[in-house]
Amino acid sequence: MKTKLETIKVPTAIGPYSRKTAGLNPVFVSDQLPIDLETGTMPKGIKKQTEQILKNLKYVLYNGAGIDKVYQATVFLSNMSNLGPMNRTYEVPFNGDISLARSTVEFSGLPKDALAEIEAVVWKSRTFKNRRRK
Repeated sequence: MKTKLETIKVPTAIGPYSRKTAGLNPVFVSDQLPIDLETGTMPKGIKKQTEQILKNLKYVLYNGAGIDKVYQATVFLSNMSNLGPMNRTYEVPFNGDISLARSTVEFSGLPKDALAEIEAVVWKSRTFKNRRRK
């Protein structure tokens, strides 16, 4: 059985999909855009956008799994020339963990003209609680 899970610290999905879906294991996290919930804006530049995406990913994983439980990630870049700066920012919260599987693809026309977005597959350590947006 799969369950749609919500969180209160990230913007709502901009399309017909769930931010996070869980069964017993794993948890599939939809692509995170670099939108700051408080301002509704995206920061400028790949470094700041990657930081915001990872912050949003951490918020989505607030309960039952942390960023250290990410087993696979897919990074979408609007331009592959941003790969180097994105990698340097991306590796920080993962502490250089090279056991994490990742794919990176160039994808023109990301939503809201973002420079990047990231989706993840996470192995949860305990049951997620469904927390609705307030």
